[in-house]
Amino acid sequence: MTSAPAGLTDRLRNARRLELAGLLGLLVLAALLRLPGLEARGTWDADQGHDMLVLRTFVRDGVIPLLGPPTSIGDFHHGALYYYLLAPAAALTGGDAPLAVTLTIALAGIGAVAVTWWLARSIAGPLSGLVAGLAIAISAAAVDESTFIWNPNLIALSSAVALAGAWRAWTTGRPRWWLLAAVGTTVTMQCHVLGVTLLPIIAALLVADVRRRGDPVARRDVVRVGVAGLAIVVLAYVPLAINEVTTDFSEARAALEYLAGGRDGAAAALPVRFGVVMLRVVSWPLVGLITDGFAAGVLGLAGIVAIVAWRWRARSARERIAVRWLGLGLLWSALFLTVAAPSLATVIVGLPNDHYHAFADPMMFVVIGLGAGALARWRPNGRPVGIAAAAAACAVAIVFNASIWPPAVAPDGGWPAGEAAGDRILDSVGLGSVPDPVPILHSLPTFKSPDAVRFPLVRRGLFASAQPANPEGMPHVVLCDQLFREAIGADCGGPAEDRLVAPFGVALADRFEAAPGRWISVYLPASPSP
Repeated sequence: MTSAPAGLTDRLRNARRLELAGLLGLLVLAALLRLPGLEARGTWDADQGHDMLVLRTFVRDGVIPLLGPPTSIGDFHHGALYYYLLAPAAALTGGDAPLAVTLTIALAGIGAVAVTWWLARSIAGPLSGLVAGLAIAISAAAVDESTFIWNPNLIALSSAVALAGAWRAWTTGRPRWWLLAAVGTTVTMQCHVLGVTLLPIIAALLVADVRRRGDPVARRDVVRVGVAGLAIVVLAYVPLAINEVTTDFSEARAALEYLAGGRDGAAAALPVRFGVVMLRVVSWPLVGLITDGFAAGVLGLAGIVAIVAWRWRARSARERIAVRWLGLGLLWSALFLTVAAPSLATVIVGLPNDHYHAFADPMMFVVIGLGAGALARWRPNGRPVGIAAAAAACAVAIVFNASIWPPAVAPDGGWPAGEAAGDRILDSVGLGSVPDPVPILHSLPTFKSPDAVRFPLVRRGLFASAQPANPEGMPHVVLCDQLFREAIGADCGGPAEDRLVAPFGVALADRFEAAPGRWISVYLPASPSP
């Protein structure tokens, strides 16, 4: 057996070092875009307060959550595994520091860069990996998803792991990698109910792996591991099963009620819904919300379709299979979401909109990397036209995303503003650090919880016991979100709040705008007339 020439060995070693340096550079870039000022980067609202309350109760009191966060499309919940994954970070500070949890999510976002880099590189080489990693590192959507507490924000990493595990199983022929794919898929499905869309995408490659095995023993090995992977998925739903048995199947009934009822966006014609959903799935990780950059979104969609069509018949069998798998996966995602989440046909400005399809983001970035790598290899008449075009495209993507990167401080002030609001409420009620009397919290609209201020108050010692049943003679705190003015039926900042507390015999003690459009009103028992 002859060894490689020394010169070739040195070149390979230098190439590997250059690749690792490129990966390190991507991770540093991703960290610089996500970590500085992290405490105030992300929004702080009802969802974040709710999650921190659940985590605090979990790590302090040992109350194990059986359900995850409530969904926005019905009265059922996401998976409890989301809380289990964040519990170690919350435990470090007794559940009192949102920064610890946010940091975990940010690190997951950085980790997604590394996994996406590896997946694209393993398909089409170092340049494809570099571009795919760069795309997710600088993506304004990916940066935003890494900087606040929310269940879909772990999906970029988990979906990338699922795709990478499946691809590794396919390319190496080692069935054990399907277990990693199952773990990633499980986390994705638990972090968002619509993450189930990823399951058929992973399963499709698994079935193809089984079918290509000529040896019956090898085929049985893949099937056996596939069954073990399915067991992992099912095992994650044990908490849900416990909840169902003990609550008369409340989640199943809520899901069936949602499916049977009228759903927002379902009135739109199916082709129209599909067009909007497909545009959102593809354009979101590239250019952000379509209402903020419709033309850029259309160009992004056209570019992705062009890449898939171009590389559908790539000379490399590895790249050809990967492009078909990912391209069909994106198409399936849009088709499934068109039916399962028709509300995606409507964009609600001011609310997070594109978390439904976060599982598709790694597929998008890998396709971009494959397209850039192929373009860079294009040398008509020996001229490096392709590499120049690829570099120009990357530069445009960087400049565009830099123009829409989320601000250094969230528009609502983030957690520091939430904490300040809690302190002001305490001062207004006159409690200081004394947890009595306990103010009664209200939220307008009623379907939005007051947990954004409940959590900072809990940290200060309030609500150690249940709120009193009799609301008269008690302090009242009303949170009112002007974004939902139509649902409330009156304006925040006075009319809506005063109407709510009118029966309780209280007088206004303080009112302030805790964040743009979010008003907090504090009412105290009215003094009796002399």
